[in-house]
Amino acid sequence: MMVTFKITGEYIQLIQLLKVLNWVEHGGEAQAVVITGMVKYNGKTDFRKRLKVRPGDTVEFRGKQVCIV
Repeated sequence: MMVTFKITGEYIQLIQLLKVLNWVEHGGEAQAVVITGMVKYNGKTDFRKRLKVRPGDTVEFRGKQVCIV
């Protein structure tokens, strides 16, 4: 099931998005799941912690999906 998340600016950093969605408990955990390849960005594994996620992008983690609007 995919949910949507509305951002107010041009982008949100991937690790911040994971924290805001409560998919991780803290920033250290967010960084760890990204660098170990547990997060998919637009269908592909991405290892960039500071990746700028923009409207139209999708992020997947542990069976959850979010579309940025």
